[in-house]
Amino acid sequence: MGRHKVKYKRRRQGKTDYRARLRLCTQDKNKYNTPKYRLVVRFTNTDVVCQVAYATLSGDVVVSAAYAHELPNYGLKVGLTNYAAAYCTGLLLARRVLTKFGLAETYEGNTGSPGEDYNVDASDEGPRPFVCILDAGLKRTSTGSKVFAALKGALDGGLDIPHNEKRFVGYSKDGKELDSEVLRKYIMGGHVAEYMEQMKEEEPEKFQAHFSQYLKEGLEADDLEDLYTKVNAYALVVLM
Repeated sequence: MGRHKVKYKRRRQGKTDYRARLRLCTQDKNKYNTPKYRLVVRFTNTDVVCQVAYATLSGDVVVSAAYAHELPNYGLKVGLTNYAAAYCTGLLLARRVLTKFGLAETYEGNTGSPGEDYNVDASDEGPRPFVCILDAGLKRTSTGSKVFAALKGALDGGLDIPHNEKRFVGYSKDGKELDSEVLRKYIMGGHVAEYMEQMKEEEPEKFQAHFSQYLKEGLEADDLEDLYTKVNAYALVVLM
């Protein structure tokens, strides 16, 4: 008679993929007790959660965290779960982590166009970049997913994360190249602006209800790019 082995609690709840977690947390033995840092990205109905954490026998230790509900402090009060907000949250987390480890001045992040793929270069004189790996949890990692918006924000903030540009929005499977203009448009809320203009023209009543919070803040479609530019600029100079 066989014994039934009960699965782990978080597996029964459908919260943790232990097969993936094992591979994310397992550290090489020749690295002894060196933490293996993970960029943890999670989404709720009303928030974006970005954390840098590492695993121990007694549980995960969170080094630093950033949340989309903090973005109103930087000027963004609406649309806290869209692609652009996920980018801002990842950017904010990156600057906090680098500040905590004293790397913020050495690695300033991406100062060019956010639409270009950015890889941090190691400093010849100072310490090496902060390295971590993406932990997307149970979220499906399809091309254009908001998980990769948070990843792009963390990359532009100065973190060294193994990645491939094929998963960013704007990558063409047929052309096999990344359209930097499309990626920049999404980071700057251009897709939201286009939808606002389309709905305002075709369904004015629905527009008033759907974008009521935007209108309450006095935001029109033409204002979004300037807004996200300012929010990203504030996040880049954040100290903690």
